[in-house]
Amino acid sequence: MVTNIKKAVILIAGLGTRFLPLSKVFPKEFFPLVDKPIIQYLLEEALDSGIKEIIFVVKPNGQKEKILDYIQNNQKIEKILKEKKNETLLAELKKVTDIAENFEFSFVVQKEPLGDGNAILMTKKLVGDEPCAVFFCDDVIDSKIPALSQLVQIFKTCQKPIIGLKKISRVKLPHYGVVDSEIITSRLHKVKNIIEKPPFDTAPSDLAIIGRYIITPEVFDYLKKAVPNKKGEIILADILSKMASDAKMIYGYELDGQWLECGDKLRWLKSNLYLGLKHPKFGDELRKFLKETGSI
Repeated sequence: MVTNIKKAVILIAGLGTRFLPLSKVFPKEFFPLVDKPIIQYLLEEALDSGIKEIIFVVKPNGQKEKILDYIQNNQKIEKILKEKKNETLLAELKKVTDIAENFEFSFVVQKEPLGDGNAILMTKKLVGDEPCAVFFCDDVIDSKIPALSQLVQIFKTCQKPIIGLKKISRVKLPHYGVVDSEIITSRLHKVKNIIEKPPFDTAPSDLAIIGRYIITPEVFDYLKKAVPNKKGEIILADILSKMASDAKMIYGYELDGQWLECGDKLRWLKSNLYLGLKHPKFGDELRKFLKETGSI
C-alpha cells in the first residue's frame, strides 16, 4: 500500500554557534533571506509539497512562543496598519497567517544538544507509525518543483528512506556529508555508505547531503537502538549509513534547484545575495546599486 507523506519534522533546536553573538538573542530560523525569514521558506515548501502537520523540535528558551508569534494574527499591529490604510503590509502579514492555517502545529523540546538523530527520535509519538519528512533549517532550495515534493514523488514508488543530494565541487566535499552510492537512474541512487566530511581526494563521490529527508518507521527503530557517538550525539546520517550496511534500501535523489545554505555567516550572506538579485521587487535596484558603487 502506498503511504503519502503528510507530516514534516523541522529541526530548529541547534545552538547557532556559527552566528554568535547574534544568535544569542535572535533565533537562526528567523534570520531573513531578503524579505522573509528562513522558516517561512521551509513552511512554503512544506505546504507546496502536500504536508499537513508540522512538528518543530525547539530549544527550551521561548522558541515555541516566537514561532507562534510569527505565524499567528497580531490584532494590535493589524489595527494600526488598518488605521493607516497600509494594505501592502497587511497583505504581507496575511500571507504568513494564510500559510499557517494549512497546518496543524506541534512542538517537542530538546533540552540538551544531543544530535539531530536524538531530536528526530523525540518526535516519534507525534509522527506515529508512518513515514515523515525532515527539514534541516540550514538549507533552502530555490526550485520550480519544491525540493520536498521531488522526494515525495520518488517515495510514492519506492516507499523507502530518501536523502536529498546535490553534486558539488570536490574541493568543497570536506565540509559535508558525502554518499557512496550506486546509480539507479540519472538522478536516483542506492546509498551504500555515508562519509562525514571526507578529504576531497578520497571522497567516494561528489554528492553532498542536503537537509531534506524522508524517513520511515524503520528509521525510528534504528534511532531507538542507536549508541551515541564520542560527542554523546545521535546523528541521522550515521543511522542511515548503518541501515545501508545492514542491507536496508536507502535511496538518494539529486534534487533539482539552487541549494542556498544558511549554516554560517558567509553562506547566509551569499544566499541573501542570490535571492536579492532574483527578487522581482528589489533585484533591479540592487544590481543598479552594485554598479553605482563599483561593487560589480
